[in-house]
Amino acid sequence: MSDESSLVREHGQFPGARFTDVDMSDSVFEDVNLQGTTFSNVALCRVRFRNVNLSHASIEDANLEGTKINGVLVKDLFHAYASREQP
Repeated sequence: MSDESSLVREHGQFPGARFTDVDMSDSVFEDVNLQGTTFSNVALCRVRFRNVNLSHASIEDANLEGTKINGVLVKDLFHAYASREQP
């Protein structure tokens, strides 16, 4: 008997797929190409990104509380940047 709450897709192509009002909590994405994808009104709390390419990514209107990049809090990175910019 299959677990109807589990969805497993491997080696597929789904360009242009649209997910609306979907709970994908505790999901695993491995070797996935999300290039050019838009995320709007998405909860990424407690998400871990490992070995990701975020080149040319844009993060706008985000709550970054507690967010770390390479182990450093983003708020500390912003503070260090702002301190460097002040004469």
